[in-house]
Amino acid sequence: MAPLADTPKTEARMLEIVFPDHTNHLGTLFGGTALAWMDKAAFIAASRYSRRTVVTARSEQVDFKLPIKQGQLVETIARVVEVGRTSMQVEVELIAEDLLSGDRELCTRGRFVMIALDSRGRPAQVAQLPTQADGAA
Repeated sequence: MAPLADTPKTEARMLEIVFPDHTNHLGTLFGGTALAWMDKAAFIAASRYSRRTVVTARSEQVDFKLPIKQGQLVETIARVVEVGRTSMQVEVELIAEDLLSGDRELCTRGRFVMIALDSRGRPAQVAQLPTQADGAA
């Protein structure tokens, strides 16, 4: 089997089911759980892209547009959209899916800033996104 191309990965996807222990008193996904899932996906996307240890520096404007109900499937999609010298901005979306009907809705969106670290825990340089390096961004 031939090895897969070694191109930088800028996206991560995770799937979760909203169980009762993930919900608030209204039977919808607890905001703190949503943020934890989003941060985890941002971490994975930034780690895959940079191939370094990363930490969360900031979460920016997280918009909870629609509630996510118990029993729904949640797809968390994180994309590295901008790269600085040591930082990566990662956009994250939560999409709820009804498993019986297949209906999908964007419910939550936010942006996370992740910092790449070297082996001593200090900020480390990250390669630019291909479109940034070409001057197209």
